[in-house]
Amino acid sequence: MLKSGQEGKIVSIKAGYGLTRRLAELGFNLNTKVKVINNINGHFIVRLRDTRIAISRGIAMKILVKEN
Repeated sequence: MLKSGQEGKIVSIKAGYGLTRRLAELGFNLNTKVKVINNINGHFIVRLRDTRIAISRGIAMKILVKEN
């Protein structure tokens, strides 16, 4: 799991069809660069392209990211 300020690339999403589809709609696609802006009380604020998105720790655990 990435820490605040770290960047990586999405390599896999281990979730059901519905969540995987919703994450894709938000921009969480394979090979997309992602940066953790902050981790507050188990919720993550991440940057995808030019957008900041907040996700729960449970959802974050389903997104496999390779650190740059």
